[in-house]
Amino acid sequence: MRRDGSPLIERGAFLCCNAVAWRAPILKLESDHKQKMRYPFLKNRTFAAHTSVAALLVLVAMGSAVAADAPTAPSVTALDCGHLIDTAAGKVLGETTVVIEAGRVRDVLSGSQAPAGASIIDLKTQTCMPGLIDSHVHITGQTSRTQYVDLYHWNLSDYVIRSTVYARRTLLAGFTTVRNLGDSANESASLRNAINAGVVPGPRIFTAGKAIGSTGGHADPFDGYRTDLMKDLGPADGIINSPEDAVKAVRQHYKLGDDVIKIMPSGGVLDEGASGDNSQMTLEEIRAVVATAHDYGFAVAAHAHGAEAIRRAVLGGVDSIEHGTYMDAEDMKLMVEHGTYFVPTIIAGDFVARQAKVPGYYPATIAAKAAAIGPLIQATAARAYKAHVKIAFGTDAAVYPHGENAHEFELMVGAGMPTMFVIQAATVNAAALLRQKDLGTLSAGKIADVVAVPGNPIEDISLMKRVSFVMKDGVVYKLNSAPTELAP
Repeated sequence: MRRDGSPLIERGAFLCCNAVAWRAPILKLESDHKQKMRYPFLKNRTFAAHTSVAALLVLVAMGSAVAADAPTAPSVTALDCGHLIDTAAGKVLGETTVVIEAGRVRDVLSGSQAPAGASIIDLKTQTCMPGLIDSHVHITGQTSRTQYVDLYHWNLSDYVIRSTVYARRTLLAGFTTVRNLGDSANESASLRNAINAGVVPGPRIFTAGKAIGSTGGHADPFDGYRTDLMKDLGPADGIINSPEDAVKAVRQHYKLGDDVIKIMPSGGVLDEGASGDNSQMTLEEIRAVVATAHDYGFAVAAHAHGAEAIRRAVLGGVDSIEHGTYMDAEDMKLMVEHGTYFVPTIIAGDFVARQAKVPGYYPATIAAKAAAIGPLIQATAARAYKAHVKIAFGTDAAVYPHGENAHEFELMVGAGMPTMFVIQAATVNAAALLRQKDLGTLSAGKIADVVAVPGNPIEDISLMKRVSFVMKDGVVYKLNSAPTELAP
């Protein structure tokens, strides 16, 4: 999507998910309806520039038929919610009717007050809330025991086709919006465009495309390769070694139509570099990225484990710190002063720490880093919360299997955060980080992204893993805990 909201791929073009194109039938709701860290899978850049168009399998000739069947919402829908979480006020309301029209919230009414002629959806036994936002995913890849071998066998198209499955799982888990913080060839932008065109079901995507980092750092896809396979990449591939390179790399992202910038100022876990936390970008390079990004309207997310890398990123003006494992008290103080968000991704640390104990799941170098860094993130998040650092929900999905995002809620509560706070972190806080005023809350005029769970998640946060209803842009994708015909 361009920054004016128009898709880079016209509605007539679409992304094929298998040999037969997925076509989205229109859901008709009857009026009496009441039952019803750099990642190994991101390394395949060497061939990407030559294969991206073919790899994405855009079938222009059939596209107009698909666009004609793109999902549309009923004229007026009334959600009869047993309870509604007011994320702006941090309160649970009683029975509430949310009136939806043309993909937007028309009204939020106390009690059961469906307008005449509206399609009514009975959610009286459920708690409604705004659609959830995951501020840190990698929607075009996913962890597996064979992921490091797959790099040498899979084409970009293999990752792209699988990404349509990951997108569907994410949406059905209740996450109607995601911030995609890194891919290998800007393929997530094409997935974003296909979702926006109604070609495949998935969350609203704000993508960073390729991450920006230094030669040999966490963003360099050739760490661990033998020397004859290594390449010396430059700004067009997200690899910078000067402030001048940084400016060019950001402008390249603007040219490609990305939505946000991701930098790698520290080492990471899932690359084959020796350190998971050393500083890998200078303060001058970070400042150059941020100044250029802000000129072009981009927010900047910084992957950073080490305390010095975090300090430089905050002083450099980034908008969020991702992971933040070795964040110290001085870093937290700086983040409060600068208003920098923290996106903990506790679930990623928890997952890699457990998988590091599985023989052969990761290469030895990665397993060692995972065992050292993974278990620390939850405690860091607990300290950051107590220090009043702004926190937005994010999980690093792909490091663990897509669709399991909601386990992060349990881990955040386990770090001492209140249940209402963690839901706000995934709604109003995450929307603020994305600079999206129409998301994160439910009130008149806002985008009609609504999810529901069976019961009260304020009393039992594990219910966030049992999302029973999903609406995005006024269109229902999940009802009574089952996918609708829009998400077969």
